Formats: sequence, C-alpha cells, structure tokens
Amino acid sequence: MSASGNTTVFTNGRFFNGGASEPDIELKSALVIKDGRIAFIGNQKEVQVQSYRDAGVQVADLAEKYVLPGFIDAHMHFLMLGQSLHKVDLDHAKDLEEIRWRISKYAKENPDKQRILCKGWMHSMTNGEAKASMLDDLDPRPIYIDSKDIHSCWCNSAALREMGVQNMEDPAGGTIERDEQGNASGLLSEACVLLIVWPYLAKVLPLDDKTAALRSAIKAYHAVGCTGCIDMAMDENAWEAILALRHAEGGSLPLRVAAHWCIMPGDSEEHRLRQVERAITLSQDFNSECSPDLRIVGIKIICDGVIDACTAALAEPYTSNGQFNGPIWTPEMLGPVVKKACEGGLQCALHAIGDQAVHNAVNVLEKYGKLGQRHRIEHLELTAPQDAKRLGQLGITASIQPVHSDPAILRAWPKLLGPERIKRAFAYSEFADHGATLAIGSDTPTAPYAPLPNLYVATTRKSARQPDADDEPVNGNFKLELVQAMVAVTKGAAYSCFAEERMGSLEVGKMADFCVVDMEWKSGELLKAKVMETWFGGRKVYEA
Repeated sequence: MSASGNTTVFTNGRFFNGGASEPDIELKSALVIKDGRIAFIGNQKEVQVQSYRDAGVQVADLAEKYVLPGFIDAHMHFLMLGQSLHKVDLDHAKDLEEIRWRISKYAKENPDKQRILCKGWMHSMTNGEAKASMLDDLDPRPIYIDSKDIHSCWCNSAALREMGVQNMEDPAGGTIERDEQGNASGLLSEACVLLIVWPYLAKVLPLDDKTAALRSAIKAYHAVGCTGCIDMAMDENAWEAILALRHAEGGSLPLRVAAHWCIMPGDSEEHRLRQVERAITLSQDFNSECSPDLRIVGIKIICDGVIDACTAALAEPYTSNGQFNGPIWTPEMLGPVVKKACEGGLQCALHAIGDQAVHNAVNVLEKYGKLGQRHRIEHLELTAPQDAKRLGQLGITASIQPVHSDPAILRAWPKLLGPERIKRAFAYSEFADHGATLAIGSDTPTAPYAPLPNLYVATTRKSARQPDADDEPVNGNFKLELVQAMVAVTKGAAYSCFAEERMGSLEVGKMADFCVVDMEWKSGELLKAKVMETWFGGRKVYEA
C-alpha cells in the first residue's frame, strides 16, 4: 500500500480526550492516522497539511464537528443483540391487544419462519399476566417473547411443547409458572431463560443465522459510533458463532470484543467450578497477547433478578407486596467460584441489582479479589451508602447502564420500593465521588444500545424514551457531568477490561477508533446529536 493509502489527515475538528471541561478547538484541531493508529493529534499549525495533499494523502475538513473516541459498550450481549434486531418488537406496546396485533401482523408477513421470536415485553403491559392461552390462537408455530430485561420468557403452548417444559423440574434459581393442575402455563423466569430457553434455541437455530445476526449487530453498532464492546453472558453457543464469523471475515472482526463467561448456578459446586475452569482455559488462548481484539477476560455471575419482577435481592421486603426473595447465588455459592476465578487471573463481573445482592458481591470481592484485578459489579441499581463507598476503596469498577434509570420505565418503582428507598436508586455520582471507576454500557438488547441517548439519561436523569412526558428526573443529585459520562463510555470502559493501552482515548500510538459527531457540548442537547462517521482501525466503517 502506498504512503497515501494508509494515511488520513483530519483538520478543523474538536477532539475530546477526557481532560478539559470541554474539547478545545484551538488546542487540538488536527488528527493524523497512519497504518490504523493515531500518528498525531494536536494543533493544526504543527501539521504540514499542504505537503500531505501534495503527496496524495486524503485530507478531511471536519467543519468543527466533535471527534470522540470510539464508544465501548461496557455491558452488552453480542449475539442476542444481533438476533433481537430480527425479532418482533413489542417495545412501547400499550396492552395485550396491541401485543397480539403486532405478533399477528408479523406472522402473516412471515409465513416461512419456523418460529416467531419477539422482544420488548414488560409485565406491566399485560397486568402481570403471561399465559400461553393469551397467545395460542394467534398462530400454530412456537412463539417466544423475551421480557425487556431478558429475565423471563413468555411462551405459547407450541413453544412449551417443543422445549419439553411440561416434564421438567424448576432449575436452581428459576421458576416454571404452572396452573392449578400443575401444567406449565406460559412463563419461564430467571434461570429458566439461561438453562432452558437459550440452550434450546441455540440448538435449533442454524449457525448461518447466528453469524448473520452478529453482522447485523456490528453494523448497528458502527451506526451509533461503537467500535468495541464487553459481552456479559458469553456461552458456548455465542462463542461458536463469533469464532465462525471471525473465520469467515479472514481472521478479524471490525469490532473489539472482550467477554465474560456466564457461570450457571447449576446443582453443585463441582458443576460451577468446571465452568470457571472452561473460562480459564479459553482465556489462555484468547487474551491481550494472543488475540487482543477477541478476548475472554473473566466470568459473569447473575447474583439476583430485577426489581420490576420483585426478584432483585433486597435487604428489606418489597414495599408493595411484602415479598422477600433471597439472591439467586447465596454467599456460600459465590465464595468458591469467585476464589477460583481470582486465582486463575480472571476478572469477576457480578450482576447485583438489589442492595442485598450488592452487599454480598462487595463482600466476596473484598475477600478473594487481588490488587489490580479490576473486578466489577454490574447494574448497582439500589445500593446502601456504605457499599457505594466500598467500591472505590476496593478498586471495584461500577459498571452502570444509565438507560435503565430512564424515568419512563421506573413508574412502578415508588410503589415497589417506597419513598425512602427509591432515593438510593442509581447513585452514579456517589460511586465516582468515592473513587470508583465508572464504565457505561447499555445491557442491550434489554435496552436501546445507542450511547448518546444513554449519556443523556446519565447526565440529566430525564427520559430519552419519552422526552416530552414531563417526568421528574430520577434522583438528579446522582447525575453525572458530561465529561464524566463520556469518559465512562470510552476510557472507563477500556480500563474496565484492561484495554486502555490500545483504545478508549485519542492518543498517539493508540488504535484509530473514533466517531465524528455533529453535536452541541451540552447534556440537554444530546438527543439531537448525530453520529456522522465511525472509524475503526483507521478505516471508515460508517457514514451517515
């Protein structure tokens, strides 16, 4: 390749690097990328622009647009995102009637599909009911409906039959909802999704469909400025698909992927530890030295459920119904698994939403974590002040998804938690004030994956889903500053997976992963911001 073919010069831009309160066009107005990396960033006067032009190098005028490091989604589900892009979208459906209409419409338009896969349903849309009988007359094919949080799956009778659910016992940490006669009635919750639904669909869906789904996910990410991600529930099914896609693409992917291997509760300590051993073995072949852009970095444990379904582990019962659920993973189960992972050099990512689950997670990481291992807690939706403080003290990354704090989806929370507890919801700035590294993700496909609306919620605590609904900000005292949030979805996310030497900021020598954004540098204007271009390794992969 000629010198001009692998070099590009950008001028007249506003470059963000997480230091100043606002990107400064006078200080950093030019960028040179060469051989996929950043070769120069600084004052335009220091760049011999005309000599580059004379040598046939492409010179691009950014017209004072902002250049941000490529976003890194710090908590997502790669294959599931791709598959969700092809599912019937029930998001924002008002009620059962609208859900049924959307499914019927899709069924008529897609007569060749073997199954009807749906997403985005919330319990509140159907008054907490999810019966097979509410779906059975729509279509004879199996119908699977993922809840928005992916912690439950609503099935019709054909789906229950093909999975053989009727004769199964409830798996550890899961519930097969049954009628008065003991027959499976349609709803599979918590561990049932991980242990019954996903494995079955993984077995029956073709590999080509999965690699096509991954391609769709990558394309969708590029369109919103994402160049990297951290998968938070990797399993054999998704891993096989990713390796197949990488092979098909000539040995590399246009997305930098780190992954946490999902550990199932199982029925014995031996079974749990075998899963950790699998993650350790994989990490020996897929790490920063051998495979820097596709790595197994740690394990993921889903310690509790979610607040909306009253399955998150709280220190006190739910206010609305007095329900009091323990965690999916007890401290006795957690200890040996976290200990083995730490000894094997893996990062632990612990899903903990309720304050009791967070407390247990902090305790076990304090007991077994080693200095500099950068363990992390996912979600942290309800935390006690003392545990929020301990995150920074112990070097635990606060892995947060501001999109889950959108007021439009929290209207049931005051009733579920009561007026005092809800004041502790999503205490993001408090985590940072006590020294915790923040890493922002989306948890897609449980929520929209676009980073800029996610940052709008983080920095305003207002709704990106329904901005005109006049909802009060949720605990505005815990909002982040725009610089804080932007760092958390770039440099913080990279740091959280030991990738900050290669990506996450615009610095000489790092990979040329960035996006060009037409925006105002104001939190309240982020919903109007538009990604114009995305560059990955010095190559333009998206243009609006």
